[in-house]
Amino acid sequence: MNPDWVIKRVTYEQTEGRAPPYLIYADHNHREIVLAIRGLNLVKESDYKLLLNNRLGMQMFDGGYVHHGLLNSALWLLNQESETLRRLWVENGSSYRMVVAGHSLGSGVASLLTVKAVNHRDELGGIPRSHMRCYAIAPARCMSLNLAVKYADVIHSVILQDDFLPRTPTPLEDIFESVFCLPCLLFAVCLRDTFIPEGRKLRDPRRLYAPGRIYHIVERKFCRCGRYPPEVRTAIPVEERFEHIVLSYNATSDHAIIWIEREAEKALEIMKENRETVTTPPEVQKLEMLQTIQKEHKDALERVVSLNIPHAVTASEEEPSINKDETVGEEAAEPSAETRSKSSPVGGRTNLDIVIEKLMTKNESGELSKKRDTETDAPQ
Repeated sequence: MNPDWVIKRVTYEQTEGRAPPYLIYADHNHREIVLAIRGLNLVKESDYKLLLNNRLGMQMFDGGYVHHGLLNSALWLLNQESETLRRLWVENGSSYRMVVAGHSLGSGVASLLTVKAVNHRDELGGIPRSHMRCYAIAPARCMSLNLAVKYADVIHSVILQDDFLPRTPTPLEDIFESVFCLPCLLFAVCLRDTFIPEGRKLRDPRRLYAPGRIYHIVERKFCRCGRYPPEVRTAIPVEERFEHIVLSYNATSDHAIIWIEREAEKALEIMKENRETVTTPPEVQKLEMLQTIQKEHKDALERVVSLNIPHAVTASEEEPSINKDETVGEEAAEPSAETRSKSSPVGGRTNLDIVIEKLMTKNESGELSKKRDTETDAPQ
């Protein structure tokens, strides 16, 4: 990290408790504008106020339910920094990617800020959806299932093994207001959810979930001792979206960002080593992999609709908005309507057929000859 590229650093005193501290950084090496939001500070009362400012089904947003306090924080932060982010994006040629990242409490703010920014791209200078990315580290459950799947192409949640926060369906305000210790509360929630049918959970529109595509880092195996080389499993789950709490002694330590960073780096190094040892071309090329990821997102949207999830949108309803986003910033490079009409097929014929028709002619025997030759041979 280059200190000279830090654009702004905002503290608790400057946010006045309306949002966690955050950092704006221009990463010129990777051509990214990064907005990093701090996680929960256990000694700051303002952070608890954000978490407790919610009730089940209190806040609707973009056709789904979200956490009221985290949404207010995200809207305040975007309103404060939209001009700075817009200026950075325009000054760097309108080509940098916009990355919003957060941990724990900050992940919920980052996710909802991304949802807002994707729907109001004019606030950030018209940045296309394909240039927006959100990385939610150890995310809080902050949005309903239809929104979690709808924005899986821009929001990526990273979860380490048995982390309790993405798995806890109990509202955050109930966790911190509870007089019981956290392990006792998790056990009670686990016991209660055992007797709740899966269909009833899915049909509850107010139930909140971990946002976006899930990247699950697994380093321990069932009924085995010790740690193993971490592996990353990714999907856009609809059913079984971290609905079951794992009662282990690592349920709270797996939430620490220092452990997540360490295991993520290990998993990345293993992936790099495996890539270097491969001497034959991969069966799935990069373009095909991108199509596979897009198809997975489309299948997840269709699955949500098939399960009658409240406020779910179909893949066909989602595609027009995505395709419209992709054209932002590319209109200047598109040819004019006159140029397109000249180069496009007419009446189902290709450009080659038109060229042949202009330069060549057929005689009675069906052979092609140049028009110039036929014109000179013709009687005067």
